Amino acid sequence: MDLDTTTRERIDSLIQANDVLLIMKGNRGAPQCGFSAKVVSILDTLVPDYGTADVLQDPELRDGIKIYSSWPTIPQLYVKGEFIGGCDIIQELFGSGELQEKLGVDAADTVAPEINVSPAAAEELRRALEGADEGQRLHVSVDARFQNSLSLGPEAPGEIAVEAGGLEIFLDRISAGRANGLRIDVADTPQGRGFAIDNPNAPQVKQLTVAELKAAMDRGDPLELLDVRTPEERAQASIPGSHLLGPDETSRIEALPKDSMLVFHCHHGGRSQQAAEHFAASGFTNVHNVVGGIHAWSEEIDSSVP
Repeated sequence: MDLDTTTRERIDSLIQANDVLLIMKGNRGAPQCGFSAKVVSILDTLVPDYGTADVLQDPELRDGIKIYSSWPTIPQLYVKGEFIGGCDIIQELFGSGELQEKLGVDAADTVAPEINVSPAAAEELRRALEGADEGQRLHVSVDARFQNSLSLGPEAPGEIAVEAGGLEIFLDRISAGRANGLRIDVADTPQGRGFAIDNPNAPQVKQLTVAELKAAMDRGDPLELLDVRTPEERAQASIPGSHLLGPDETSRIEALPKDSMLVFHCHHGGRSQQAAEHFAASGFTNVHNVVGGIHAWSEEIDSSVP
């Protein structure tokens, strides 16, 4: 399929205007898919600023960039006019240090984190390794939302190995930077006995009920109420006084003092939690997520909101 001249010129202009350009779903402050969020978390550790383009708000870009780059998926990263690839390739290049070279930043050594494994957890993990196929390693991953996970798999390029509880644990470089002081134990859950992971580095996002939000707004508390849904969702319903978290709004928020009160909402509270955690991880200290989102606002505060 051919790409029309107008769309090609638009994409050319975007790439030329940004030394680093991430074409993604959502924006830097509120990625709208896990792959975009993963690449944002990598770039955020390496460069202070970069351009983004949201394909969810631009159907012509969404379809056109796949033809332009001959690459079928989103996100896509360009550095100084060069197409780098999608999420998997970016992760591989980051692990090997090649992405840092392309971005012109020092591939500084990542300090191995200290991880604590209880004797009970070490015994369970050792048993799992003994029953695994040859070449399988124990991995710990900490994503941008500071959700921790354990898995078995082959060693990946660029991973860091840590000894803890008599075990060798492998982490990618981003996870290693988030894992210092991580504690792994076992606990009884409704689903049975499982692993409990406590990460002291996780940023804190406060949960705010719609009643508490309404009270704060009635008092005139200085706060930023940010809607992380799509423009189409917002066109159907919105909370008075809120602002859509698009690229311009994200830039404005990022320039605010770090103790500013930021309140995020979406439809039910899931996407807004992710956005709130992103800003908390960026250094903001007074970050809130609206429990139940605009759905709860409609049911409990203002039934005129559909």
